[in-house]
Amino acid sequence: MNQNVQPHSGAWVTFTYASFSASAIMVAIGVFFLPLDLWIKGYLAMGIVMLVQSCVTLTKTVRDMHESGKLVNRIEDAKAERLLMEVSKAA
Repeated sequence: MNQNVQPHSGAWVTFTYASFSASAIMVAIGVFFLPLDLWIKGYLAMGIVMLVQSCVTLTKTVRDMHESGKLVNRIEDAKAERLLMEVSKAA
């Protein structure tokens, strides 16, 4: 594991959960009070749920790609360092 990565503080994690919850509640209230038929409200709610789900999936995919890139770079760095050590021993 990379030793340079700093974990998020508890306050930051709490803030992110609270801000997500507050925004989801405000959007739900907004859709609920729209002067529209129930089926239109249901369609809007379904779209919002799918948007949130796709944002979570996209965020996880981007993070996973970044993490796997770091692992590949560490493996390549280790191979290069081993090769340099072998060359320096032979010289």
